[in-house]
Amino acid sequence: MQRYDVTSDSYDEQYAEEQQRKYLKALENSEMAGKSVLDVGCGSGLFFKEVASKAEVVVGVDVSHKLLQKAKKNANVYKNIFVLRADADHLPFKEGFFDAVFAFTILQNMPKPSETLGELKRVANKDGRVVVTGLKKAFPLEKFMDVLEGSGLDVVTFADEDNINCYVAVLTK
Repeated sequence: MQRYDVTSDSYDEQYAEEQQRKYLKALENSEMAGKSVLDVGCGSGLFFKEVASKAEVVVGVDVSHKLLQKAKKNANVYKNIFVLRADADHLPFKEGFFDAVFAFTILQNMPKPSETLGELKRVANKDGRVVVTGLKKAFPLEKFMDVLEGSGLDVVTFADEDNINCYVAVLTK
């Protein structure tokens, strides 16, 4: 949390281009029309512009207060986006609440990534998608696959592309 609060002023400049590549890859296999979407670790809200016009409602959560301030500003231009402070391991939502759950570049920051995936799975509905990325420098491919397999989620698509610093996985219950 403190690291992201410190880097919040330069976050978009540092990460926007890389994040955009992840978003586009993740959305290739994720239908958003009429859906409720959760963006876990939403940061400054860069993902909002990708899903706001496609989803019915988008909720962004993050633990960084300063990044959430930026996310709120980005969300204000949309009527269907809401942001709140929350921990990815303890999401304040009912089981099965969301049609799609996205978690970009957070698993390497979590103490137990497989438990975090379990929480993402909990808030996704039975037909929902859980989309996660794993930072390649933090997760050797075999380790990331072990985390995914340990989640109890089924891998629908998996991407390991040279121009993206993360693996991108689309999962279902």
